[in-house]
Amino acid sequence: MTSSSVASQLVVEPVAIGPSWQRDENGKFVLPERSLGYYGAAVWVPENLRHPDGSPFKLTPEQTRLFVWWYAVDERGRFVYRDGVIQRIKGWGKDPFAAVVAAFEFVGPCRFARWDGDDPVGVENPAAWVQVAATSKDQTRNTMTLFPGLFSKRCVEEHQIDIGKEIIYAHKGARRIEAVTSSPRALEGGRPTFTIANETQHWVDRTNEGHAMWAVIQRNAMKAPEGSSRVLAITNAYDPAEDSVAQRTREAWEKIQAGEFADSGIMYDSLEAPYDAPLTLEAAPAVIAAVRGDSYWVDPESYARFVIDSRTPPSEARRFAYNQITAAEDAWVDPKHVQHAIRKDPEPPISPADEWVLFFDGSKSDDSTGLVGCRLSDGHIVTLGVWEKPSGARGQGWIVDRFDVDQTVRDVFKSRKVVAFFADPSHARDDDGFGYWDAVIDGWHRDFGDQLQLWAVQSGPNRHSIMWDMSWPSNHRLFTQAAEAFVVEIEEQAKPDKPLTLTIDGHPLLVAHMRNARRFPNRFGVSLMKEHRESPRKIDLAVCAVGARMVRRMILNRGQSGKRPGNFRGFKR
Repeated sequence: MTSSSVASQLVVEPVAIGPSWQRDENGKFVLPERSLGYYGAAVWVPENLRHPDGSPFKLTPEQTRLFVWWYAVDERGRFVYRDGVIQRIKGWGKDPFAAVVAAFEFVGPCRFARWDGDDPVGVENPAAWVQVAATSKDQTRNTMTLFPGLFSKRCVEEHQIDIGKEIIYAHKGARRIEAVTSSPRALEGGRPTFTIANETQHWVDRTNEGHAMWAVIQRNAMKAPEGSSRVLAITNAYDPAEDSVAQRTREAWEKIQAGEFADSGIMYDSLEAPYDAPLTLEAAPAVIAAVRGDSYWVDPESYARFVIDSRTPPSEARRFAYNQITAAEDAWVDPKHVQHAIRKDPEPPISPADEWVLFFDGSKSDDSTGLVGCRLSDGHIVTLGVWEKPSGARGQGWIVDRFDVDQTVRDVFKSRKVVAFFADPSHARDDDGFGYWDAVIDGWHRDFGDQLQLWAVQSGPNRHSIMWDMSWPSNHRLFTQAAEAFVVEIEEQAKPDKPLTLTIDGHPLLVAHMRNARRFPNRFGVSLMKEHRESPRKIDLAVCAVGARMVRRMILNRGQSGKRPGNFRGFKR
């Protein structure tokens, strides 16, 4: 049996996200009660726009649902969605669809005017200012080059459309479509009526000021009355290691769905392969056929060759052909596993009987300083403190406030029953040449050592209840083993019908640090590290989480609960 015949027998159920995929109890797609998009999709688009072959432009059923939902209005005639994201596989047709929406915003009846019974009636925006925004000219060109052949001859004449390479005018300059890639400062203060944010998976801070540009676009849209200026982003699946605008938007939407934040009006629409979809020649055509939606021009067989090509990294195959948000090959843990580990039920009240272990990772300025706790009974991980250098000018000359850290630790000891506490001090030095954290950790040792059941260094000249230097070879080996065990457990529990044995509190910085961490092979196994020494993406809370689980395992394996390790006289102040 050939691979294509095998694929034809496979049934793949894609992960459908967004309003365009909602179905009723009879399996029919749900559509909004009121929308300016009904007339736009059925009448205006085919009458005014053309395919490259000159035929009237006709949206596919999937694109029609997207168009109708994007222009849904409430009982007041205001748009239901403030901004939107369309995430699809590469080649789906995001740019042509965005061009159609931009054209409708440019010279179509895109704004609410009145009611005809229960139906909203639209009117053109006489001051339409449409921006196609991206972080490079190449990205804007993907959409802008579609306009010269998009408008019908009648539409061009009726609206006096003058098509240029980077600016398109209508009605003698009263309306325009323009490509923008300038700096965020240059965009500040504009009043566009609609913005296409192109390829937001590439909008990052470290290379192109993507986040700053997004913030300006959002502020500009905010100034429009009654939410009439909106932003529609088009994107491929993002790389979760890059902290892009696409990633932050998806994570914000997921938090809204989880009930953590109020609904801010984001329309997020995506069609993704199931998490366990295999990257094989037999499976790939069926997977691609499922996630391409109505884009019949996407050839599953051709895409399958890209998927199985040994030169294609698995993460790229999944992002571009399967529309899956995946970790890069060197990611320490998969972001989906991190998300799965977040405890969904509310955190139970702290019981005086609960025993806790702590792990501290100290820094002075560049890296983060973190404190994480792990409950002995169930292994649940909580973020107790994080100190991170502020961004921009506020971060210049910043060093962590040791007094604040010290007070936080002491508050934890007051509120929880701590039975073990390991602190990695880092090698940062104070102005006097001594370790930046040495005196603080020594103070914890003197004040709390007599209540700890397990000491960090139990014998020898460096005997200490809390100071645990990870750079020591023996400690480096222990931590590497703990990092490997952490990954195995978080992966295993993500399988179907597996219980959660490793849970985290979902603190946004803990989640981010776990996603930022990269694999670090060493002579003891595979640990975790930053992507490179100067990377702004921190991992310190991930280190603390691994350390806390390591200390918990050491306590449980001792089998000596309640026994103190020796005489503490001489260590008290």
